[in-house]
Amino acid sequence: MSEEEKSTEAKQDQELKSKDITEEDQKVEDTDVNDSPDSDQDSDNKGANDDLQKQLDELNDKYIRAQAEIVNMQRRNEKEQASLIKYDGQKLAKAILPVMDNLERALSIEVHDENGEQLKKGIEMVQSHLAAALKENSVIEIEAENAKFDPNEHQAVQTVAADDDHPADTVVQVLQKGYKLKDRVLRPTMVVVAQ
Repeated sequence: MSEEEKSTEAKQDQELKSKDITEEDQKVEDTDVNDSPDSDQDSDNKGANDDLQKQLDELNDKYIRAQAEIVNMQRRNEKEQASLIKYDGQKLAKAILPVMDNLERALSIEVHDENGEQLKKGIEMVQSHLAAALKENSVIEIEAENAKFDPNEHQAVQTVAADDDHPADTVVQVLQKGYKLKDRVLRPTMVVVAQ
């Protein structure tokens, strides 16, 4: 083989080698572009970000719901306290009502001597003071005589036939007085109703 042939062959080998290296570089670059760790990392990061965002949204939702529940509890508590304050003394007022009834019964008895008159006067003073104390604390008598029957305030114990003086569904007679504390009925009035 001559020098020239050797040199031509060496050039061809070199060209083939450089061509192989260029093809390998191209393959490596294609692999880098398609299967690069950065693109895998980006998709992993995106998935992780989506998961974190979902968790954040869930926590925010729970937080908002908890805040709303706290506000609702505070409102309920305020209403209950207002109701307790408004109807403060209801139990005591209910306990005193039978005493008022007994005092009124004692006053309805006729007396004929001086001792009986003095005793009746004393009972009358006690009854009037008790009635004033109840009125000062918003305990009022339910007016029922000749009024239209109201099942929210009256309890019909007996019925009688309606006539000219007492049309149907009116109170004919009060058997026991009823009382209210502000707008709440403590005890309904026991009545006889015309039918």
